[in-house]
Amino acid sequence: MRRDFTESAGCRSDLVIGREESFGAAREQLSRGGSVLLHGPAGIGKSTVLRALASEYAGTAHTVLRCSATESESHLPFLALADLLGLVLDRVTPVLPDAQATALESALTGRGESTLQRDGLALRLAVLSALRALAAEGPVLVVADDLQWLDPASAELLGFAARRLGDTPVRLLCAARTEGPEAQGAAYDRHLRASPPDTRAVRLGPLTRAQVSALLDERGYAGLPRSTVRDIHRTSGGNPLFALELGRALAESPTPPRPGEPLPVPTSLRALVLTRLEMLSDEARRTLLVASAGARPTPALLHAAGRENAEAETAQAAALGLLATDPEGPAVRFAHPLISAALYAEAPAPERRAAHAALSTAASDPIERARHLALATTGTDPEVADRLAEAAALARDRGAPSVAASLGLLAARHTPPDGAPGPDERRLTAAEDAITAGEPDLARDIAREVLTRAGAPDERVRAWMVVIEAAGQAIADVDAAFPQALADAGEDPRLLALVHYQLAWRSLVVQGDFAQGREEAAHAARLAAEAADRRTELLALAFQAQAETLMGHPDAPETIGRALAEPQDARVACHHNGAGSARFRWLVMSDRLTEARTAVTGLLREVRRRGMAESEVHYLRFLAETELHSGHCGRALELSRESLTLARDAGIGEGAGAMQAALAEAAGGDVERALTLAREAVRRAEEDGDAVYLSRALAALGHAALVAGDARAAVRALRRVRELEAGAGITDPARGRWQGDLAEALVRTGEPAEALDVIEVTRAHALRLGRGSVLAVLDRAEALVRAARGEHRAAVTRLTSARERLAALGYGLEEARAAFALAELSGDRAGRAPRAASYDEAARLFRSCRALPWLRRVEAALAAPEAGPQPARAPHPEALAGLASMERQVAALVMEGATNREIAGRLFVSVKTVEATLTRVYRKLGIRSRVDIVRLAAGPRPE
Repeated sequence: MRRDFTESAGCRSDLVIGREESFGAAREQLSRGGSVLLHGPAGIGKSTVLRALASEYAGTAHTVLRCSATESESHLPFLALADLLGLVLDRVTPVLPDAQATALESALTGRGESTLQRDGLALRLAVLSALRALAAEGPVLVVADDLQWLDPASAELLGFAARRLGDTPVRLLCAARTEGPEAQGAAYDRHLRASPPDTRAVRLGPLTRAQVSALLDERGYAGLPRSTVRDIHRTSGGNPLFALELGRALAESPTPPRPGEPLPVPTSLRALVLTRLEMLSDEARRTLLVASAGARPTPALLHAAGRENAEAETAQAAALGLLATDPEGPAVRFAHPLISAALYAEAPAPERRAAHAALSTAASDPIERARHLALATTGTDPEVADRLAEAAALARDRGAPSVAASLGLLAARHTPPDGAPGPDERRLTAAEDAITAGEPDLARDIAREVLTRAGAPDERVRAWMVVIEAAGQAIADVDAAFPQALADAGEDPRLLALVHYQLAWRSLVVQGDFAQGREEAAHAARLAAEAADRRTELLALAFQAQAETLMGHPDAPETIGRALAEPQDARVACHHNGAGSARFRWLVMSDRLTEARTAVTGLLREVRRRGMAESEVHYLRFLAETELHSGHCGRALELSRESLTLARDAGIGEGAGAMQAALAEAAGGDVERALTLAREAVRRAEEDGDAVYLSRALAALGHAALVAGDARAAVRALRRVRELEAGAGITDPARGRWQGDLAEALVRTGEPAEALDVIEVTRAHALRLGRGSVLAVLDRAEALVRAARGEHRAAVTRLTSARERLAALGYGLEEARAAFALAELSGDRAGRAPRAASYDEAARLFRSCRALPWLRRVEAALAAPEAGPQPARAPHPEALAGLASMERQVAALVMEGATNREIAGRLFVSVKTVEATLTRVYRKLGIRSRVDIVRLAAGPRPE
């Protein structure tokens, strides 16, 4: 049975979500003429990737042969072969020997009684000859899906030919189902043996949570809360087919799953596992149901829950492939999360409650006991509700706010309407836990539900605060909440303090007005102090301190001291909007990098312990910023990527994460990626109406453009930053540190007068605030202005001083940039070539920072044509023309007199790699030693 392989847009390679690495590996293999075997479990996306690759590479082939087998037809001999060669039979039979042509035609058409036993050799040779004949006309691409269902005869013939194709231009692109994490079973080995020797096996693994989220969004299930997406990812095990089926079922369901319960499994997925479940005894099935209801089931837990024959019954399930053996412990682990979910979904409600009731006494953890008690209880029960609230508090203290939110919702469901605290109060506590856990969608939904019926001012204001918090940087989207929250707060200073604290954020984020934000925060702090609400007072003081620090306000140190004074609230102290964060920002802006690193590392450790997801995202970004200032570009790149990944996964702080990642990529990664990330950060800030991060994002875009060599684009972006920060009242140049970049870009675009104006205005503020690193960077920029005016000696003097001061302050990358500028000015005013030693020093500093984009700029400067004599020891291009890139670099460094250890250090490779590379260089150049390489550089040049 042939399948139509005409591709829709949904199969394009750019829409194969979460398969970039696998797709790239397969594409590389196909591009060089090799074959590819895609493999993985059912539903993992093999056919999707196969169709996308086939669509991309079909145009490069003269002939495309396709087949797709099915289980129901796998008993029909030669069916897959007929799919592959049926349409080209008339093209190949005329060139085949008569015996081969007859055997092949008989097999494909069904006329005659051709079999492998009777015509085996003729058929094998016929398939091989047919592929060679087609390849003689042009490249051939064989696309075969579901190899595991190929009829045995076709599989044998295709494998025989594939193993003997040699250099014939025939590529095989196949997909096969394999099970097991390492895919080393007999099926995998059989498929690989049936492929050409140069076949690359590419295993498709599970998708990450962020990739599952993207897949659901792309297929139209974008309205699901992030907590639900998390459950879909867990239940599906990252399998895209399972995730889509779960997403479809949830999107179509009129009622969402109850808190704490597994997801409902649609019939389409239950059928995949229920056939095996039917083979279990009734008692074994009940034992597995208890295991599916438990969080971490073990044989001991099952025994305690009344399952006396747990070992024998779980062994029976393992023999059927329902359970996986765990070599590292006694845990009872399902072979796939979907099996557990399907088993639970299929069980009648009374059996589920019975399983939870047994576990409510058997579980050793009080949180687990409370959860099971709730799921075993119907209706309201104040005692159950109180136990759940206590368990939620315990989960919160353990650093599991997501668990606390789930337990809080269960507590609200079991709380009587007239209970104290009431059900809505408990719902709001759960919403606040969801905010902490990085689940703003869930928090917003809870708060909106409470607002539909709550009449008490306290509950209404708390709900409005959750709505505003859940908006994140898109605070402009919830502008209507502020007047309603103020009306609900009335004259209550405690409630008014909460509202004015959020109004401070609105002034900053929406209006970009730091002065107004500072006034609102100060007012909130006074109201909170009047109401003895220390938590809100601390948050407001921390905000005021942050605003004053960024404004360059002289009261900033005093306000930070007030925010750090006792008594403290432990959660506020480590919150990313708390006093610890304000102190970190002040330390960074005051050039106290070592103290800043220590402070933010401690804060990061604490928020991880408490499970504060949003704060973790921000503190990873803060630490990346500190490492970048210190010139540790590799570490900064690693941290910023981790922060951005977490931000995308949780849907919080993505714009800020993209901004910092752009700066890190521009310093130590890929400049094009830096530009892409910076543009994303700008777009997000503009969409959110976020004036604060818009200027930061534009500063990152301007910096990336400058590193990329596009000075005009840098000027456009950084002029906007200057306008935005002037309008916002930001006077401290250490906030964004973009002024030196703008001045340098202006010099490069021929506008030194404006550059000098930027420098002089900024210097005045930097001198007032004592920003030593900013002053040094400004001196570096002024040196470029002076050089542009022909004041060469003054420029070199100022650059030398700037470099020394930046080194003393610990700004490694900025020091390297100053050394690079010195190298560019090291020639005389007549424009002779700069001294190579100056560039060597800049390159050394950039290497120590792992600043790869800047190293490329050094290499480009060295490669640029210069007026004047070339260095005597420069290698002849003709001598090294036949060497690979790494070999040329090693040879060039040998010509400079570098030792093997020095070469290894400069190229970030091992000494053994250098030695092996030199051996290849000797062989290719027909020489015997390092001395001969040096002679190549010193010898006469060809005429």
